[in-house]
Amino acid sequence: MREWQFYFFILAEILHSVTTRDYSAKATNKEIESRFDQDVERFSNLDTGQLTTLDAPLTMELCTDAAKYVVPEAKELLDIGCGAGNYTLKMLSKIPDLNCTLNDLSLPMLEKAKERVAMATRGTVTSIQLDMRALELEENKYDIILAAATLHHLRGDEEWEQLFEKLYKALKPGGCFWISDLISHDAPHLNELFQQKYGEYLESLGGPEYRQKVFDYIEYEDTPRSVNYQLDLMKKVGFKQVEVLHKNLCFAAFGGLK
Repeated sequence: MREWQFYFFILAEILHSVTTRDYSAKATNKEIESRFDQDVERFSNLDTGQLTTLDAPLTMELCTDAAKYVVPEAKELLDIGCGAGNYTLKMLSKIPDLNCTLNDLSLPMLEKAKERVAMATRGTVTSIQLDMRALELEENKYDIILAAATLHHLRGDEEWEQLFEKLYKALKPGGCFWISDLISHDAPHLNELFQQKYGEYLESLGGPEYRQKVFDYIEYEDTPRSVNYQLDLMKKVGFKQVEVLHKNLCFAAFGGLK
């Protein structure tokens, strides 16, 4: 087996086997928090912070456009795993002066997001430094919930279902939840194909060493699920409509309406 085939086989197994894996060897919250603490400035710039995410500018436009069309009179926004605030800022460019609730595990990232968002809205800005799994959210409060490049840190089925149910309850009737994230695939052969293509993309950015660096931290930190898994889970917890906005290899934008 060639070296690249071996790496793609390993990554495909990682992404396809998340439902039965032992997660004890995965990165801890503290380790994930520490990595993002060091990367605030890079993630404040879409040109440099999202290079490993295919079609990041497009999926940001699509998620925020979809939110605007579903709830044009929105007042309350929740951004889960907000990073440096890029998605909230894009949302504010389409629906001004939202009250914004920002959540992130990394305090430096959250502080940067709050600073940037506060300059862009006359609404209130609330920040919550907490693991998304531990959030206590008021029911029927938010018009829009966004989650970009964060849900792939969830582990077992129970965590996924608990969070999706919590976010569904936190939405107002008629509200919407949009996700942009790394995904896996239910068909192993497609997992292998898409990881090979993604590896080629990463290598075009920084060579084999860069490709391996990204694959290594995906293996250590991430446990993504397929679009089908997440849409089915949305339906299970109560979302009345679900939609896929965009998909390219192992990244997708999709969501649901309450």
